[in-house]
Amino acid sequence: IGKTLIRLHRADGGSAVYDGLDVFSLKGGELKELWKRMQIIFQDPYSSLNPRRTIEQIVGEPLKRFRLVPPGQVREVVAEVLAKIGLNQDHLRRYPHEFSGGQRQRIGIARALVGRMVTEYPKMIICDEPVSALDVSIRAQILNLLRHLQREFQLTLLFISHDLSVVEHLCDRVAVMYLGRIVEQAGRDDLYRNPLHPYTRAFLSAIPPPEPVEGGLQNRIILKGDLPSIIHPPGGCYFHTRCPQAFDRCRQEYPELRIAGEGHRVACHLIRGSPG
Repeated sequence: IGKTLIRLHRADGGSAVYDGLDVFSLKGGELKELWKRMQIIFQDPYSSLNPRRTIEQIVGEPLKRFRLVPPGQVREVVAEVLAKIGLNQDHLRRYPHEFSGGQRQRIGIARALVGRMVTEYPKMIICDEPVSALDVSIRAQILNLLRHLQREFQLTLLFISHDLSVVEHLCDRVAVMYLGRIVEQAGRDDLYRNPLHPYTRAFLSAIPPPEPVEGGLQNRIILKGDLPSIIHPPGGCYFHTRCPQAFDRCRQEYPELRIAGEGHRVACHLIRGSPG
């Protein structure tokens, strides 16, 4: 999803609009303008950095590509953004293999953020599973860094993750997807306190409690059946083959997103609400 939104992958259909730009139809200079406004932090900190380039070259690339500063100022701006993410100018001439996974991900964050040192862009950063490849001990550091930068620069972060405990830590609003379609969308606190879609309930029930509680395992919802093909999904609601509450309508008709409360939308025939 993240790579498609930033046009690194081609979309098969549909549309996406960001900041007045029809993302999937942009070409040439318009596409370059999108990349100035929107950046991405990749999942794998090992393969997303060019091993033949120094950190100064990697992080400074957006400054040169978008001509944001004169060539003579690139090093100064790169050093400034490195300080923001916990590295220093002594790292400028080093190569990616000289850094740990957590440090490499910080470098990826710096590359995405560097434009903000001299302009108002990017305003949105796509975080494509940015901590899933890191050790647990490093994840919290990167998440806290992202939250700090989001607040300091008033960034919009599109955070993609399968780890709901990480999502709860960082996000304000949450959209739950199943086989590529949104099944529930709500504010973070509302979703975690009051999940309405059967898939969301099952997903959240898999999060272990911070402290063991008597009978806690009895609340775990175990989904039966195999995950259907995303290329050839089942008819009707995609989730009906695994849903313990499915009935005939679920097998025949895909549910539209309906308003189930303030800022809360659900795609489920079990939920009554106005179209939204």
